[in-house]
Amino acid sequence: MQLIDFFTLSLYESITMQRIGLISDTHTYLHPKIFDFFKDCNQIWHAGDIGSIEVIDNLKKFKELHAVYGNIDDYKIRQIFNENLIFNCENVKVYITHIGGYPGNYSFTAKEIIKNEKPDLFISGHSHILKVIYDKKNQLLHINPGAAGKSGFHHVITFLRFIIDGKEIKDLEIMELERS
Repeated sequence: MQLIDFFTLSLYESITMQRIGLISDTHTYLHPKIFDFFKDCNQIWHAGDIGSIEVIDNLKKFKELHAVYGNIDDYKIRQIFNENLIFNCENVKVYITHIGGYPGNYSFTAKEIIKNEKPDLFISGHSHILKVIYDKKNQLLHINPGAAGKSGFHHVITFLRFIIDGKEIKDLEIMELERS
């Protein structure tokens, strides 16, 4: 009886929640640990500066991919992805862009989109600095996953995963790796 209850619970959870892997600023490099860290994720979200079509292909073969282009991405990547992406995941309205700033210091475009769209979750990259900040003024969670690639000034490679369950964003876990 417990096995059936466990199976029913597992089946219900897989339908009603999404496990998200979040990366940014890969700059053509996918650290091998990304695939293990994201193995239980349903989707991968990339906040720009992808760097190459190969990165896109490898991520798409692995999981469902939502992404935006960043300032280093060429015309080929810009033909595939937009600068801004707004969608719903479960009951959470998500806004992703590459250069968006952070609470109290949003870019002009991000500020306007946040004002008009009222997302629950705002994701940006570009700074190579991992940040998770709740914006009380706009009632949203801001996440910048830092940089998952080797290019840039950062000393630590970072990417993260979390769960969206209905309206709840929870169980955020960060992977930090020394850049070699």
